[in-house]
Amino acid sequence: MYFVDRLVIAMTAAAFAPAASLAQEAPLKIGVVTFLSGPAASPFGVPARNAAEIMVEMLNGTKVPAPYAARGFGGAALQMQLVDESGPATTQVTEFRNLAQRDNVDMVIGYVSSGNCLAVAPVAEELKKLTVFFDCGTPRIFEEKSYKYVFRTASTATMDSVGAALYVKELKAGKIKSIAGVNQNYAWGQDSWVDFEASMKQLTPGVQVATSQMPKLFAGQYNAEISTVLGAKADVVHSSFWDGDLEAFILQAGPRGLFKRSTVILTTGETAMYKLAEHIPDGVVIGARGPYGPYAPDNELNRWFSKTFADRYGVPPNYAAYQMAQAILGTKAAWEKAQSANGGNRPSTDQAIAAFERLTFESPAGKVEMVIGAGHQAITETAYGVSKLVKGKMTVANVKRYPATMVNPPDGVKAADWIANGFKK
Repeated sequence: MYFVDRLVIAMTAAAFAPAASLAQEAPLKIGVVTFLSGPAASPFGVPARNAAEIMVEMLNGTKVPAPYAARGFGGAALQMQLVDESGPATTQVTEFRNLAQRDNVDMVIGYVSSGNCLAVAPVAEELKKLTVFFDCGTPRIFEEKSYKYVFRTASTATMDSVGAALYVKELKAGKIKSIAGVNQNYAWGQDSWVDFEASMKQLTPGVQVATSQMPKLFAGQYNAEISTVLGAKADVVHSSFWDGDLEAFILQAGPRGLFKRSTVILTTGETAMYKLAEHIPDGVVIGARGPYGPYAPDNELNRWFSKTFADRYGVPPNYAAYQMAQAILGTKAAWEKAQSANGGNRPSTDQAIAAFERLTFESPAGKVEMVIGAGHQAITETAYGVSKLVKGKMTVANVKRYPATMVNPPDGVKAADWIANGFKK
């Protein structure tokens, strides 16, 4: 009889437990969007998906180092729903609406393509769905509009371009008479080249633009552009190519001697440096869109992440994988900060947003600060080096690091204006 009484009491207590406490046990549904097919899948989308799978599994299993040791997000397990980013921006808008309205996910983390981010951002705002961009570097997202529900936890293309200009000026000891560009003809490529050209003109007065080539995204064949750039005989050639376009460019430009004729900067070259090691000669300037891959710091989170990823997939994580992990950890940090402020109860979307704004958090790539874009856009340090083959293994040499505030504009200042004014803070 005593046992039965105790059982009834326990069941009654559970039945009348606070709703917030029970809700905390419900899983969080996260829509994760990245390229799962097409030319961007292998170098970007699949590594990002792999990182998302690791992070969800390990967070649910409380296997992530401090300060992320708590289960899931604030004790709530994570459920991931994957969506393929392939296809036009209109398709991505439809898929986003499906995630938000049909599948009722709690948040969306994703997007590699700058064009897709520009298309999705106003829809996220319309549907009031917390959305975290993990890559898509165009600075236009928060320069052209203000968003409440949209965040980006990686730096913009401005950081890549300014860092590249600083690096190549030092590498060439300022002896640069002309520059050329080969960039994809859409937001990412256009913004990358504009910022690089403007930065070079600030840092090296009198430098001339020999040619700027803007082929179509995913064109795949670049012999005409390579011929034009070779004929221009520029001292420095800048390319922000990514995905299969980057790999095709390397394979087509190498045999024609472009890497020997000019100092070539590949701002996203890290994603191809291992796969195409034998096709990249020493001395090519390699970027990783931040302190990722070979430029990642020696901290506990990075040691854990890089080992866990490499052990599972047999290759080191590239910057797309780092950025996905960074986005998930940043969202977790914001969610748990909001939960703490809410007395330990599950936070609302508005509370999570308030916690995310101007948040500083740790990642495998070091410190991330959400300090521009009215607190919705991250800045990080960045690094560049040159390719060097050592015993058949691709490495980077002559590495230079640039603090976040040196390569990112201040809050409220457009990248173009900041560069034109001589990078003034």
